[in-house]
Amino acid sequence: MSRKILILTGDGGDSYEVLYAYQRFLEERWEPLIAAPSRRQLHLMIHDREPGWSTYTERPGHAMEADVAITAVAAKEFAALVMVGGRAPEYLRNDPSVLSLVREFAHQNKAIFAVGHGVQLLTAAGLATGRTLTGHPYVQIEVERAGGTFLSKPAVRDGKLITAQTWRAHPEFYREVFICLNETTRSAGSSRD
Repeated sequence: MSRKILILTGDGGDSYEVLYAYQRFLEERWEPLIAAPSRRQLHLMIHDREPGWSTYTERPGHAMEADVAITAVAAKEFAALVMVGGRAPEYLRNDPSVLSLVREFAHQNKAIFAVGHGVQLLTAAGLATGRTLTGHPYVQIEVERAGGTFLSKPAVRDGKLITAQTWRAHPEFYREVFICLNETTRSAGSSRD
């Protein structure tokens, strides 16, 4: 089984979610690759809550290189897909190649993980129907209109689909992510015996 993890984002992606995912997968000896519309330096953002604001704030975050263009990857090369939030999913959900790739992971029964607004890619790809998800509170209506059930919990697992509200839920989210990946790895190992 491949040890590669595809992290899908673009300009405006959440800086903390991208960096944390990348480093956390490296720490567990997986091979994360960042995919974006093109292979170049990405302009990531920091999204947070601040007193006096009725929505989240956004500031420039860290830059990160995209390892590969979205159109140059295939789901069969990866163990899982991670879709981080921020503003990137807002425009990526309009890209047919992105939606095709997300559906490809689902059709191959790969593990799929989404944080915050990353859930918008699941709804746009038609993968929320009949599923139980969480995400940023602002995507609840999208999940429900797409036929999914939205739970206001830090992290939710529905089979090989794991979602989180925001980066604040990283502990709960990554706990489930690595349980899922370990189950998948064990299952792949026992099927070769």
